[in-house]
Amino acid sequence: MDPNKRPDDMVRITTPELAQAFIEEQVEAVRAQVGDGKVLLALSGGVDSSVVAALLIKAIGKQLTCVHVNHGLMRKGESEQVCQVFGDELDANLVYVDATDRFLDLLAGVEEPETKRKIIGAEFIRVFEEEARKLEGVSFLAQGTIYPDILESDGVKAHHNVGGLPDDMQFELVEPVKLLFKDEVRVVGRELGLPASMVDRQPFPGPGLGVRCLGAITRDRLAALREADAILREEIAEAGLAGSIWQYFVAVPDFRATGVRDDKRAYEWPAIIRAVNTVDAMTADVVEIDWALLKKITARILAEVPGICRVCYDLTPKPTGTIEWE
Repeated sequence: MDPNKRPDDMVRITTPELAQAFIEEQVEAVRAQVGDGKVLLALSGGVDSSVVAALLIKAIGKQLTCVHVNHGLMRKGESEQVCQVFGDELDANLVYVDATDRFLDLLAGVEEPETKRKIIGAEFIRVFEEEARKLEGVSFLAQGTIYPDILESDGVKAHHNVGGLPDDMQFELVEPVKLLFKDEVRVVGRELGLPASMVDRQPFPGPGLGVRCLGAITRDRLAALREADAILREEIAEAGLAGSIWQYFVAVPDFRATGVRDDKRAYEWPAIIRAVNTVDAMTADVVEIDWALLKKITARILAEVPGICRVCYDLTPKPTGTIEWE
């Protein structure tokens, strides 16, 4: 049997009972694979890596070391939540690396989206490698590979070795959720006791806010983006819509518009709200958010976020627009 192929008769994990059975099965499998060895995991705070971390903590405890790299492009409160959940509540071996200055210095003046993505991806590998080399006796690398990753890479695991650690770092992979779909991973995460804000986290690009702070990233515009995005997420949750919208976020472009603030001319950035629903991310429809809610979100952003003088709502479906702006 191909270990990277989901059996045709595999039962979908849709209930707490099925999730618990899966957890017990994988705990035994991980213990059998790892023995008394040490395991390393890049913990982004996303659904897949968080569920893998919680599962491995249950299976092997302190034999696991999680490395969370804060590249300065996380959403508001996300790195803090990773530290609280895994460092404080689950008592994990957690290495937290604040590499904000390192990433933002490299990105200064870089406008082209793909160049930004490459810089962020390559620097993440370098930071993770540096932390990995500080650890002794690690022979296993855990990853949050899920079944769509395998299908989309045509049998070649796209996330293998965190996308490109040096050849001399020969780790054996530990991938306990690689035969699960995203919805199944979420069910397992709930059964492992992870908070809903982490388990139900909406899709978030690897480069983070780096591809939502459009064009060349500046620290002041990035700060404005982070605050505006947090307001959007708070209001969507307060309205009870968080579970019914597939993805919603704010983008802030690198141009300014004229406005009026405190009876004076203001030359500040627009904030662009994007909210879409999709089944497969190949096409997407714009969500018709209630007008009163949009006005409330707009009022809060304009009142609470320095540097933002306009709020726009993106009505473009996919196609022709992509879901992300960059």
